Order: sequence, then C-alpha cells, then structure tokens
Amino acid sequence: MKEVKLNNKTGKAKVSRSVLLGAAFLMATSSIGPGFLTQTTVFTEQLLASFGFVILMSLLLDVFAQMNVWRIIVVSGLRGQEIANKVLPGLGIFLAILIVIGGLAFNIGNVAGAGLGLNAMLGLNTTTGAILSAIFAIIIFLFKEASKVMDRAAQIAGGVMILLMMYVAISTAPPVGEAIARTFVPSEISIFAIVTLVGGTVGGYITFAGGHRLLDAGLKGTASIPEVNKSSITGIAVTGIMRIALFLAVLGVVSQGIKLDPNNPAASVFHHALGNAGYRVFGVIMWAAAVTSIIGAAYTSVSFIKTFHKNIAKYENWVIISFIVVSTLVFVTVGKPVTILLLVGALNGIILPIALGTLLIAAQKKTIMGEYKHPLWLTIPGILVVVVMGVLSVMTLIEQIPLLFK
Repeated sequence: MKEVKLNNKTGKAKVSRSVLLGAAFLMATSSIGPGFLTQTTVFTEQLLASFGFVILMSLLLDVFAQMNVWRIIVVSGLRGQEIANKVLPGLGIFLAILIVIGGLAFNIGNVAGAGLGLNAMLGLNTTTGAILSAIFAIIIFLFKEASKVMDRAAQIAGGVMILLMMYVAISTAPPVGEAIARTFVPSEISIFAIVTLVGGTVGGYITFAGGHRLLDAGLKGTASIPEVNKSSITGIAVTGIMRIALFLAVLGVVSQGIKLDPNNPAASVFHHALGNAGYRVFGVIMWAAAVTSIIGAAYTSVSFIKTFHKNIAKYENWVIISFIVVSTLVFVTVGKPVTILLLVGALNGIILPIALGTLLIAAQKKTIMGEYKHPLWLTIPGILVVVVMGVLSVMTLIEQIPLLFK
C-alpha cells in the first residue's frame, strides 16, 4: 500500500491529507463503540457535571499515550509487535496474542452493537442487523484500494456521529456553565471512571490503530513527525468532541431529575431528548459507532500478525474478512460471551502500559531508533501513563478474575 510520495525539491515524504485524517478517524471511531456510549452515559449519570473532570484527565492521558506510540512506530518504521520483539525476543508475539484475543472478543460486542443499532434505526431483528452490518464491513475489504475506502468510511461515520450528537446535546439544554466549572473543580472524582475511559479510548488494539495505518500508508522516519503529531492529536480531538457532546446530552437529561433506563441508558437519553425519533437517531449513532469499531478492530488485530508469515501479509484483506466472519458467527451462534468479555476487558486495560512501556524502552535504543532522540516532554508523561495505568489495571484484574469462577 504505497500511498506516500516524495517531494522532488525537498526529498521529504508527502502524505495525503486523507491518509492523515483516515488514521485519526480510524483511531477515533475504533474507540467510539457501543461500550463508549454506555460508559459515558452511566458515568455522567453517576458523577453529573464532575464527569467533565474525568473527561479532561482521560484526554490528557490519551494524548501522551498516542503521541508516544504513533511517533515511535513511524520513526522506527516498525509495527508494535516488531518493536517489542527487538526489545525482548518473544514479547512481540505475546503482545500480538493479547491484541488479537482482545480484538476478537470485543468485535463480538461490536457486531452485537451494530445489530442493536439497525434494530433501533429500522426495526430489523438484531441478529439480521448484525449479519448485514458484518457484510457491509466485509465489502470494504473486498475493494482493491481497501485502505482508502476504510479511511473514507471512518471519516464519514465520524462526522455523522459528531453532528447528530451535538444536535442532541443542544436539544437537552445542559447546564454548560456548571459543566465547565466542575471540569476544573470537581465535587467528586472517580479513578475507576478515568481508567475505564483511557482503556476504552487508547487501550488494546486501539493504541496501535492509527500508527499502523500511517505505517501501511508508507509514512516513516523523523521527517514524518509533524504529520504524526497532527494525526494523533486530531484522533484524540475527535474522540474528545464526541465524548463531550454525549456528556452534555446526558447531563441535560439527568440534571432534570430524569432516571435513565438501566437496561439501555444511552438509548433512553435520546428518547427523552427527541421523543420516539430519538430512538432512530440513537440507532444511527450506535450503528455507525459499532460498524467502524468492527472495521478498526479487524484491521488493527490483523496488522499485528501479518509480519509473522508472508502469506498473512499477502492475503491480508482475506484474513481481515475471516476475522469479521468469525466474530459474527460467534455472536449469531453463541451470543455475547459475557465471561470472556469480562476477562478481556481487564486484559485490554493492561495492554496499554505493557505496550507503551515497551515502546518507551525502544525509544532509547539506537538499534531501533537510529540517531533519533525521543524528547523528555513526551517520555516523562509517557512513563506517568504507564505507571498509573499499570497499577490501576492490575487492581482491576485482581478484582475481576475471581468473578469468572462464580
């Protein structure tokens, strides 16, 4: 996939704006899945305006995690698993296994979410909606220029979700002044909410989605750093805008004393905001969020194993399609495997500190980075993210593993 051209005058790589936006939106829409909608709704109902502080803290952690990961991947010209194997032989294989297992398990949830989206939007049976959504995702990878189609689909879906969410946020007339005040002076702080948001936004396969996309487009070396910075920050900004819009929409409803439906809290927000038409709007957002997450999870998970055998790289699109088919078949035949999702949810949180920590070590090695010097203003916050997320995700694992045996 050679999508980068050289500038004849400077010799520097030129990459299209579409590729940069595609990488940003791939990362953003991968993180904006069914879980994103539910998490944001539930935490807003619990913390009210103080959830603004959680969003602020999570965005700061997200930015430094993504800027570190994307920059190290692109400057080294190596994928995450290749870098990890150079730091410690076998570590890349271990990381790839975690990514693929997590990506597959969460893709089952994404397929289910897409089915629920079409059910709310068009009244289709959930299973039928899930199958049709999977077929839509598969069609994208049947195109010869699949990466470009994927970029465009992510951008369109992301734009639609943001516009609809902003409309709903305005419709609920939230207390914006209080939200701004509590963002900086919260009355309540939830560490669990911060960890959940960071893990859901840049955890697991999402950590590498944009960086691997840029690498597949041919972007590499220190000359690409400005483009990497722009793309990674844009991805976090898109996620942040969506999160803030949903936060305000929910806050506008719950601040009126309205109780949300615990079985489907996100959908009830849209119903209270727009009446019966709200379910249709929720369906559009849920479907767009889920189907782009299906695409992102499949693409990024396969990018982690395609360097292990030449045939995987040769038939990459067919392997991605197989990944989507397996996810869909598990959902259709077994249903959503709550037990597996519970364990993988905890594992997904610990992937970020392992991955980021490994890449920060790699950033100090000349054998991997050449003469490049990784800046302290990225290294120190990166280490902070590793320590904070490492400790808290281990605590989450300790709490959740016993639940599997009940």
